[in-house]
Amino acid sequence: MKYQDILRSHLAALYGESAGMLTWNALAEILERYRPRLPQQGRPTGERGRLTQRDALLITYGDMLRQPGIPPLRSLAEFCQEWLPGLISGVHLLPFYPSSSDDGFSVIDYRAVEPALGDWRDIQALGKRFRLMFDAVINHVSASSAWFKGYLEGDSRYREYFITVEGQPDLSRVVRPRALPLLTEFQTRYGPKQVWTTFSADQVDLNYRKPQVLLEIAETLLFYASQGAEFIRLDAIAYLWKEIGTACIHLPQTHRVIQLLRSLLDAVAPHVFLVSETNVPHAENLSYFGDGKNESQMVYNFALPPLVLHSLHSGRSAALSRWASGLRLPSDQVAFFNFLASHDGIGLNPARGLLSQAEIEALVQKTLAHGGLISYKHDPGGLQSAYELNINFFDALNDPQASEPIETQVERFMTAQAIMLSLAGVPGIYFHSLFGSRGWSEGVRLTGRNRTINRQKLDRATFEDELGNPSSLRSQVFSRFSRLLQARAAAGAFAPSSPQQVLECGEAIFGVLRGAGEGSIACLHNLSDRAQKLCLDALNRFAGRAGELTDLARGRPVHLTGGEIRLLPYQTLWLAIA
Repeated sequence: MKYQDILRSHLAALYGESAGMLTWNALAEILERYRPRLPQQGRPTGERGRLTQRDALLITYGDMLRQPGIPPLRSLAEFCQEWLPGLISGVHLLPFYPSSSDDGFSVIDYRAVEPALGDWRDIQALGKRFRLMFDAVINHVSASSAWFKGYLEGDSRYREYFITVEGQPDLSRVVRPRALPLLTEFQTRYGPKQVWTTFSADQVDLNYRKPQVLLEIAETLLFYASQGAEFIRLDAIAYLWKEIGTACIHLPQTHRVIQLLRSLLDAVAPHVFLVSETNVPHAENLSYFGDGKNESQMVYNFALPPLVLHSLHSGRSAALSRWASGLRLPSDQVAFFNFLASHDGIGLNPARGLLSQAEIEALVQKTLAHGGLISYKHDPGGLQSAYELNINFFDALNDPQASEPIETQVERFMTAQAIMLSLAGVPGIYFHSLFGSRGWSEGVRLTGRNRTINRQKLDRATFEDELGNPSSLRSQVFSRFSRLLQARAAAGAFAPSSPQQVLECGEAIFGVLRGAGEGSIACLHNLSDRAQKLCLDALNRFAGRAGELTDLARGRPVHLTGGEIRLLPYQTLWLAIA
């Protein structure tokens, strides 16, 4: 079927035949206007439209590094070009648009760069060396945006851009990601109106029942592609379409909109990947792959962070191994976006059904004991439950008040990162994880927001001085990360589409075999604070090859005793045949 027919069918399903055809005519004009603006050629950092073991994305704010007299985006680009070639293939720039709150996620203007950060030239300079991911924060816009101001003023163009709720309908089934009011009253030209605000009073939900809203967003995504985005992250996409009387999450119309956006990009920018961000239980999360060809090419692997955290706290691999054994992709055209930390906290919803309630509560208590915070959400029926652990991932694993040697803390932390890097998919590494940051409790006191604990902005000169000191925590973590990333990039067994098999290695070791045949790699991770032994015969094709094994994680031969592999506390071994 031609892409024109596919797009028309999606529009007809959303808006009916007549309105769908009118919307298609407008969309076709947008497509033709953007087609000549979109890049067609490959790039030195990787072929467009392909994912390999060399792909790993840095997740960062545009102003994570600050330097007097230099736009933060330019400083970030200079830093990445100096420190990260060969380690990181791409950069996920968290929202760099003008915004009124939520550290960029209350977008005022989708197609502008916040002047305090720099301009489009700074972003394009970063894109010359690294693949770029932009955020599409398309569930809502800022209450300070021109769109919403037009709505308040009665501008006919924007009258239906937002969701006005009349009367007192039953909204008890609506799934809430935050413990805040669902509706916010605004004074408009036509009097007070109750408007849908899923995330906050400053983040006003868009009304996708209005075809013009979809056209605005479609053009925005094409604009991002024209500015060099090769990955587009669909922020909070699960809540996109609203139907009173439903849960207003994962609705069929939401999936249809994603399918339309995928078809749109496939038609004129097939090198661009859609990445769904849906912090929901694992089975629901997987639905955003669609049939493996028609929705997102990558999905955030949200169950991974709480499962890895639980595994290292408990010293047991059972839950992680059971979950990883069941990972399946609907096609070879999609991949997981694996991560442990981000600008947000560690979501607990994805772990429900994979961990018991007691195990989830243990994570909550450990977080509080380590100086972290907990964010809550409203459940149907008016109850609240823990939604997110707000804590830096290093602190989530290591008590900041403990007297434990820093070397042990680094080993524990890097074992978690090695697990993430070993699994099939594309890794996303948050800036504060790559460089061994600890939590910023002072930031929470300054902003009053829990998530600020993991969003500290750094002075570049001081930061680079720490990186240059081999004894510093930052240097130790970054050097260990560098070895793992270099080893991963050099081994085809770590390609996103390479086979993955979870190994039976006993209670305290999480093992996974990547690849097949002679090039396969056995990734072993000791989850406990005690040394563990594993018989080499348990690793199938590695049996009888004791004198030929090398540890890719440290770049050295592996020495065995009596045919057994011995893993020190929290040690990682990536075994390959030399």
